[in-house]
Amino acid sequence: MPTRRPELAAERVLQESGQAGEIPVDIEVVARSRGAQVVRERLDRDVSGLLIRDGDSVVIGVNDLHAARRQRFTIAHEVAHLELHKGRPLVLDHVRVNFRDATSSAATNLEEIEANQFAAAILMPRDLVVEEAQRLLDDPGATAASIVPLLAQGFDVSDQAMEIRLTNLGFRRQI
Repeated sequence: MPTRRPELAAERVLQESGQAGEIPVDIEVVARSRGAQVVRERLDRDVSGLLIRDGDSVVIGVNDLHAARRQRFTIAHEVAHLELHKGRPLVLDHVRVNFRDATSSAATNLEEIEANQFAAAILMPRDLVVEEAQRLLDDPGATAASIVPLLAQGFDVSDQAMEIRLTNLGFRRQI
């Protein structure tokens, strides 16, 4: 069950980073506004990204083997961990690390669920998605399913991410 905490945190971070109202959100600007450096590296295929916090240094590592839109979601997911969570107890040279991998999307871990909710909310802000979806649905031939690729392109996210976001926002008609 989605909670409002990730959604509210995403709205706040968008405002503070100067990205509120921007389509698509420049997630790297958002990450930098939180003090994080984004680094793209070749990681194992099943690892999308990681967050390393060491004192004042914050690095978001992103798997450069993944599609650009997946990388955007990964960065947003790691910003969520930075904002919402203190870090998992895995220690590497006294560094706390958060990984984004296949477990992240399984909806079995509260931190991962919140990070995915935050990532969706920051890349696809509620009000902007609803406004754009309603505009597109004003076309007599449009259906919720037909607008998914158009919205996904505009917000620079995957069709799947947009489909899930629309469903979570109540656009359940034939998605």
